[in-house]
Amino acid sequence: MSVDLIRFLIFAGILVGLVFVALAVPAFRPYLRKNPAVAFLLGISSGFPFTLVAATMTFWLAKVGFTPTTIGFAVMVGIPYTIKFLWAPLVDKIPLPVLTKALGQRRSWLFFVQFFLVLSIWQMGASNPQPDDYGWFLFWAVVTAFFSATQDIVIDAYRIEILEEDEFAHGTATNQFGYRTGNLIAGAGTIYFASQEGLGLGWAVAYALTTLCVVPAILGAFWAGEGKFVDRFGSASGMKPGQWLVETVVNPFREFLSRDGALMILLFILVYKVGDAMGQAMLSPMIVDLGFADLDYISASKIWGFAALIIGSALGGPFVLWLGMGRALLVSVLLMMFSNVMFMALSIAGNNYWMLVAAIVTENVTSGIGLTVVAVYLSGLSNIAYTATQFALLSSVAVIGRTFMAGPAGYAAEKLGWTAFWGLTVVAAIPGMILLWMMWRKGYVVQSIRQSGDVDERKLREPVGAGRIAGFALIVAGVVGVLMANQLELEAYVMYGSLAALAVGILFAWKGPALKAA
Repeated sequence: MSVDLIRFLIFAGILVGLVFVALAVPAFRPYLRKNPAVAFLLGISSGFPFTLVAATMTFWLAKVGFTPTTIGFAVMVGIPYTIKFLWAPLVDKIPLPVLTKALGQRRSWLFFVQFFLVLSIWQMGASNPQPDDYGWFLFWAVVTAFFSATQDIVIDAYRIEILEEDEFAHGTATNQFGYRTGNLIAGAGTIYFASQEGLGLGWAVAYALTTLCVVPAILGAFWAGEGKFVDRFGSASGMKPGQWLVETVVNPFREFLSRDGALMILLFILVYKVGDAMGQAMLSPMIVDLGFADLDYISASKIWGFAALIIGSALGGPFVLWLGMGRALLVSVLLMMFSNVMFMALSIAGNNYWMLVAAIVTENVTSGIGLTVVAVYLSGLSNIAYTATQFALLSSVAVIGRTFMAGPAGYAAEKLGWTAFWGLTVVAAIPGMILLWMMWRKGYVVQSIRQSGDVDERKLREPVGAGRIAGFALIVAGVVGVLMANQLELEAYVMYGSLAALAVGILFAWKGPALKAA
C-alpha cells in the first residue's frame, strides 16, 4: 500500500471520526454547520492548483527526463503566491461588469478567475514539456500560478466574510482540511490518472480531470450566498482617479497601521514562528546525521506526522472556543515553542525510532493547533472593509520571519551541535512570546475574533502626504524584496536591504495611536 493511499485513508478516517466527535462534544459541533462546511469546499478548490504547479509538475518533469537543475526553473511558479497582495486591492474592490451585479463581488470574482484557471490548467497539461522544449509549458505554469494565487485572494476574503463569530475558528480549520484534500487529489490523484501504473490516461487528460476540483467552491458559493462584503465606494463613478487610488490601495494599509498596537502586532507576526522555522529547516539534515533509515523517516513524518497534523488542526477550532482568542494564541505559541524540546531529547537519544515518532507527533499536533489559531487571528485582524487586501498582506508578512531564519539556522546547527541548536530554537521563540504577552496586557489581543467593518472616516479622509505614501511604497517594496530574495535565492544583501526598507516604511507610514483593536 502506497504512502499516499495510507495518508488518504488516515485523512478520511479522521474526518469521519470528527463528525462523530462533533455530534457528542459541544465544542466540536460548529464543524457541522453550513458555513464551516462551505469553507471546507472552498479549501478543496484553493488547494489543488498549488500542488499541480508544484509537487505534481516537478514529478511529471522528472518522469520525462528533466534534470534537477532544469527543474529548478519551477521556482518561478511560486512567485505569484508570494506577491499576490500587490493585486489584491484590485480583486478586493473592482466590480466586474454584469457579474458583480448578478452574483456579488466575491462570487463574481471567484467564478471569473476559475474560468481562466481551468483554461490555463488545460493548456498546461496539453503543452507536452520536453527537456529541449518547455517554453509554452513554463508560460502556462506561471499563468496557472497567477490565477491560482488570485483565486486564493478571493477565497480567503470570502471565507472570512461568510463565517459567523462563533464558527470562525472551526471554519478556518475546515478550510485547512479542504486545502489538504485538494493537495491530495492534485498530488496522488493526478499522478494515478496519468501514470501507466494507474489509469494510464496521460498527463493532459489527468490535468483536465483535476480541474473538476473547482466544482466544490462553485457549489459552496451558491450554498453560502454573498457574505458580509463591505462596499466602501459604491459610487466609485463619482470619484476622481486619485481618490479611487487612495481608497483602493492606500487606505487598507493606512487603516491597519493607524490602529493602536499596529507595529507591535506586525512585529509579532514577523517573529512568532522564528524558532519553529529554524527547527524545520534543519530537521531533515539532523535525521540524516542521526542515521535513520529512509523508510523510518517516511513512516514517522508522512504517516504518523500527517495524522498528528490533521488532529492538531481539528483541535484548533475548539481550542479557540474553550480559551478565547487571547489565551488560545498564548497557549498555542507556548506549545509550539516547547515542542522543540522533544527534538532536543531526540538528538540526545540518537537513532531511536519511537523517540523520532514521539517528537514528530508532538511537533505536528502543536503546529496543527498553532497554525489554526494563528490563521484565525490573522483572519480576524482583516477588517471586512478591506478583507482581501489586508489578509493577503498579513499572510505575506507572516512568511517573512520564516524566510529570514532559514539561512542562519544552518550556520547555528553547524557551530552548536544538534542538542544546543534545538535549545536555541526554544530561546528564539521567546521574543514572540514576550511580544504576545505585551499585546495581551495592552489590550491589542482580545477574546473576540473578528474586526468590524467600521473605519474612522475622518482619519481616512485626511491628506495622505508624500511621506506616508513613500512609507506605503517602502512597505510593499520591503515585503516583495524579502519574499523574492528567498524565492529566487538572491544575495543576502537583498534580503537585509528589503528588511530595512520594510522597517523604514512602517515608521514613515504609521500615524500613531488611533483606532482601538477590536
